[in-house]
Amino acid sequence: MSQHFTPVSSGARLSDQVAAQLMAEIEQGRLAPGAKLPTEANLAEQFRVSRTVVREAVSRLKSLGLVDSRQGSGVFVKLELPLPALHFEAQHAASQDAVVQMVEVRRALEAEVAALAAERRNPQDILVIEQAVKALNEAVLAGGNGVAEDVNFHRAIAQATRNPFLIQTLQYLSQFLHGATQVTRANEARRLDFAAEVQAEHQAILSAIVAGNADQARQAAAAHMGNAIGRIRQADPAFWEQEGARLAQPLVKGLNS
Repeated sequence: MSQHFTPVSSGARLSDQVAAQLMAEIEQGRLAPGAKLPTEANLAEQFRVSRTVVREAVSRLKSLGLVDSRQGSGVFVKLELPLPALHFEAQHAASQDAVVQMVEVRRALEAEVAALAAERRNPQDILVIEQAVKALNEAVLAGGNGVAEDVNFHRAIAQATRNPFLIQTLQYLSQFLHGATQVTRANEARRLDFAAEVQAEHQAILSAIVAGNADQARQAAAAHMGNAIGRIRQADPAFWEQEGARLAQPLVKGLNS
């Protein structure tokens, strides 16, 4: 078996990352129909994950009709592969356009969320949002990707709207939007100028909310998301072939759930 897989890391669900690489091998013909997959132990070693993670990934491939198990022999690629299903698979969700579309959704929502937050925030809301910004900046300085802290920052703003329907809508959409955040932050971390822009944009949103200026908050949030799209468009093509494709996997998980 000549396959050599890239170890996976934190971010997207590990089993999804493993499944994505295995699917790519099958779809591109490097694991041909009838071919036997490496053993569970071998895959666990290559991906640097537990056997449980490998079993979950293989189970996903089985559910998609790509492989089946043979008692005592192992797992094999099916001789007749199914036609591509009418849903987003890894190569589509990892594309630049798909991520941009997710950020466009965020732009439509986050602009109004910021405006309402500026109108309705109270001193406690301001404190929570300020703490979220501080935690995000500290996470980045410590070498983290800041994804969780970024999500918390925007969640804190949403809470300040006092609109339960809007908050619940954002909570539902988080299964899709989290994947886009993974990609945008990874891309922005690759360039110091991008990272500085993001920090300044967050501060502009915060300042407008603290000032109670709804129009300014709306404009700042819309500009932040618009600039995120611009930064995605400027990403190195190699990013989409490697880290971008891996980190976009939460999009796949949300769209297929």
